[in-house]
Amino acid sequence: MDFQYLSKKEIKTFQEHKLSETLRYVSANSPYYKELFDKQKINIPAIRHLEELQQIPVTTKQDLQLRNKDFLCVNAVNILDYVTTSGTLGTPVTFAETKNDLDRLALSEALSYEICGCKPSDILQLMATVDRCFMAGQACMMGSFKFGSGLIRVGNGIPELQWNIIKSIRPTVCVCVPSFILKLTEFAQANGIDYRNSTLKRAVCVGETVRTNEHTYNTLGEKIHDLWPELSMHVNYASTEMQSSFQECEHECGTHHKPNLTIVEFLDDDNNPVNKDEAGEITVTTLDVEGMPLIRFKTGDVCYHFEEQCACGRNTLRLGPILGRKGQMIKYKGTTLYPAALYDILENIPEVKNYIVEVYTNTLGTDGIRILVGSENKNESFVKRIKDMFRSKIRVAPDIIFEPVELIAKKQMPATSRKVVKFFDYR
Repeated sequence: MDFQYLSKKEIKTFQEHKLSETLRYVSANSPYYKELFDKQKINIPAIRHLEELQQIPVTTKQDLQLRNKDFLCVNAVNILDYVTTSGTLGTPVTFAETKNDLDRLALSEALSYEICGCKPSDILQLMATVDRCFMAGQACMMGSFKFGSGLIRVGNGIPELQWNIIKSIRPTVCVCVPSFILKLTEFAQANGIDYRNSTLKRAVCVGETVRTNEHTYNTLGEKIHDLWPELSMHVNYASTEMQSSFQECEHECGTHHKPNLTIVEFLDDDNNPVNKDEAGEITVTTLDVEGMPLIRFKTGDVCYHFEEQCACGRNTLRLGPILGRKGQMIKYKGTTLYPAALYDILENIPEVKNYIVEVYTNTLGTDGIRILVGSENKNESFVKRIKDMFRSKIRVAPDIIFEPVELIAKKQMPATSRKVVKFFDYR
C-alpha cells in the first residue's frame, strides 16, 4: 500500500507498463475494442506512453448501453458476480466480475481505508446497501475484510437500528452517504443520545461531497461539522464503471487517485486534455480488470484536479468535488449550472426540509427549472427570500413550488432506486 508514495516518474513508468498490458489484453479478448481498433486502424503496440492514449477514441456511457455484452472479455463460467450501474443518466449497464476483479475491488477499498487514516483495529459500520446489484456497498465490505478491520453490515437507513448497534458494538468508523449523518444526529437529539461522545470518530463519505474546491466545507459539510465536530469526514469518489475509487486523506484536500488501478485523464467536450486550472470530465482507463476493462471511459463527471504533492506525502493527483455530470448540465437564462450548485443553496436554508430539482424544456425550447420544496413556511416572503438567495449566488432564480414534505420524501426514493434522487430531468 506504499505505491502512492513513489515519485511521479516512477508512477508514470509503472502505468505505461500496465497500459501496454491492458491494450494487448483488450485487443485479444474484447469484441468491442477489437472492432474499434481494426476500424480505426490503430497500431496498439505503438502506443507505449500515456500521452499516446489520445490516439484511441473515448468510450461513452452510450457505447456501454448499446453494446454492453461486447465489452465482456471472459467466458460466463469465469464470472463470479454481476453488478449494475444506477442508471442515473440512462439505461443501467451490467458489469461482470471475475475472482481477480473482486480481489482488485477489495484492494481499492482497503487502500481507501488506509488513505483516510483508518487502522485494522477499527470497527467499521457499513451504512450503505450491499444488495440490489450495488457495487459500492460490496466494495466497502470486501475492502474491510482485506484491510483487516471489523465490519458491521447494518445497511442503509433506520437510524434507531444504527444507534442500537453503535451502543452495543461500539464501532469507530461509519461508511455512509453524508446527508444520512444529519438523520443520525436528528434521531439522537430527539431521543437523548449523546452522539458527540459516541465511539464514532470518522466517516467515509460516499455518494455526496462535503467539500468545496477550496477544500473547505460546503453547506452540507458545515451542517454536519457544526452538529458533530468530533466526527472527521473523508470523501470517497467512485463509479461502477472504473471498479475502483478515489479517497480523501486526513488532510482533506481532494480525493487521491490510485494509479495502480486506473489511468485518469481530464477532457473537454472535444476530448482534448484541459489545462491544469480548468474543469474537465474524468476519463478513466482501467488497469488489471479481467471481466470488463474499459479504455478512455468518459464518466460524465466534471471536476478540477490538483497535481502538487499532498501534505500527506503522496504524489498522486487528487480530484476536487464533482461539479456535476455532463448530461445534467443546465443552461438557464444565459447561465450554465450543475445541480450541485442548486443543492448547496437549498441546503443553506433551514426552513427547507427537503427538495427536488426538476429541469424541463419550456415553450421557448430552452431549459426551465422548478424546485419542489418541502417546508412548513409557505408564505410569499419566504419564496422571495429563496429566490433572492439564488440570485445572490448564481444570478438567476428558478420557479419555487411547495409540496408536502412526505410527498417529496417519497418522490426522492423511487421503488427501483438505490439512493436518494434529488434531480429529475424531463428535457
